[in-house]
Amino acid sequence: MKRFNNKLLMIILLIISGYGIISSCTHKDQVLPAAVSTAVKITRGNHIHLPGLTAGDTTQWKFDKVHSAVNWSTPFLEVGAALTGKFNQFGVADLSNNTKLQNYVVAGQPLPDTSWAFYEGQPEKSHFAGYVQINQINTGEPGRDGGCLVTTLATTKIVPGTQNLTVTNIAQIKTTSITFDPAGNDYIVVFNFTWQGGLAAPITESITGKLTYVPKALVPAGTYSDFGLTLAFQINKADFGIISTETADKIDIVINANFNNK
Repeated sequence: MKRFNNKLLMIILLIISGYGIISSCTHKDQVLPAAVSTAVKITRGNHIHLPGLTAGDTTQWKFDKVHSAVNWSTPFLEVGAALTGKFNQFGVADLSNNTKLQNYVVAGQPLPDTSWAFYEGQPEKSHFAGYVQINQINTGEPGRDGGCLVTTLATTKIVPGTQNLTVTNIAQIKTTSITFDPAGNDYIVVFNFTWQGGLAAPITESITGKLTYVPKALVPAGTYSDFGLTLAFQINKADFGIISTETADKIDIVINANFNNK
């Protein structure tokens, strides 16, 4: 009987100790560490960039057209790989004053590229206006650029030595509001897009796009600084009377603008 009691006691002790081990492994009473946040980290500074034309004044920022671009893309035949291209002539000038819509016999920029301001931390103060010359479209295929595209886009061929800022050859944008993008570091831009295209007169549509700021930084040589803005949006060609079986209705446009304070 004594041996039986000893065996029973040992079994009970083993059960109790096993329960203790299991309990300690489950950590039921311990507080788990907080889960890693998956929220987007938003960081913005307070850079202010204002335009100017005085060379050597580092407080004035100049549009660097040579290192900027206006690119477009759309699926070929609405279903194929993207057709892509760019515009060779564009600027950051407000053409809403119709007296500016004319031909300019100049080789460089026909108007000062000063219709803009950018406040990183106060987007309500930011604004910009700009344009492209439609007949300056460039796909890398001469037969298309100087032929069918000029006809399709209802404009005229290039006249050497002339910057054509007439109403039938200009597409314009002008911002109406710029706000913070709640989902990240970008900005939401609402702007008026004006173009005549294949219509009898220009029309204006309100379009929403996304603006990305590439912060001010010294260039590698260290003699001046640069910053960039990228605006991405989409238009519907049919809204502007453009009929083409080669492209989709939706056309994606990306503007890459660089500025320096040389």
